[in-house]
Amino acid sequence: MTSPDEPDDLESGLLALGESLDVPVPPPADVAAAVRARLEALPAAQRHPLPPSPQTAPPGPGSEGAAPDPASPDPGSSGSGESAPADPDAPGRASPGSGPSRPAPGSRRPRGFPPAPVRRAGRTARPGARVRRRVVVAVVAVMVALFFGATPVGRAAVAEILRFAGIELRIGGEPGPLPSGMPSPLPGEERVTLQQARERVAFPLGVPAALGEPQDVRVGDGGRVVSMLWPGVRLDQYDGTLDIVFRKDLGEPWPEETVVGNSHAWWIPAKHALTYRPRAGGPEVESRLSGPTLIWQRGQVGLRLEGPADLDRAREIAESVR
Repeated sequence: MTSPDEPDDLESGLLALGESLDVPVPPPADVAAAVRARLEALPAAQRHPLPPSPQTAPPGPGSEGAAPDPASPDPGSSGSGESAPADPDAPGRASPGSGPSRPAPGSRRPRGFPPAPVRRAGRTARPGARVRRRVVVAVVAVMVALFFGATPVGRAAVAEILRFAGIELRIGGEPGPLPSGMPSPLPGEERVTLQQARERVAFPLGVPAALGEPQDVRVGDGGRVVSMLWPGVRLDQYDGTLDIVFRKDLGEPWPEETVVGNSHAWWIPAKHALTYRPRAGGPEVESRLSGPTLIWQRGQVGLRLEGPADLDRAREIAESVR
């Protein structure tokens, strides 16, 4: 059989445990009384006494064998019936203003009770802070847009550069206004016959059978570029494997990938600025206005066909080059 003072120690331990749990309702004293009633209803062999809690004061000489009031919330009650003052620094007690308390190190949780929920303060931003954050994000977005849209460095950063068949295509960004006026000739450009042009260049020249013999032939930059001209059509041929010969600044509509025979090609459907880069690395020739252009490569020779209004006609001419 259990000793007569076992219920006192059990109740004191349950009271101390109840006060340490973060349970709003019911009061810890009521919980302890209900648990004690249930434990007393069990056979003596099934009772499991809890060790005394550090907060519980040892019973006085006059309290031996006295049954304390189950509804009393004071775990330190004595035989005199007066409550002992609570120690704010005692283990297991929550100090004022502190967060949720935890059970005392020596206490045990009663069987059948779920773990006490842990309350955590949610991190919610104040409405004013959220508004300020949105304003800062909007200002940064505007500054980035102004940088990329209003400065040459920004425009260059968003432009895509494609090098193909000796031509540099700058796609996107801000191409700027189209050039006007009479186009400048290539460095050292002169008119020659088709046979003379073949003798002055180091690469094979082709002539489109769909157009016949050119009406005008020009050789520029010491034989680097040969230009053949027909009414409304121009065909430039050059060594397209060593370095960049022309630069094109392109906006919308964007260039379109296509093929000429078995060769990869690019079709530029709109008018654009065309700039020539001299062989010796001198200053670029002033940009001129170029019409729709088809660019492709034939062996080591780069070709740009300018003038046909649509891609089908441009491909027909390009595939007839012999």
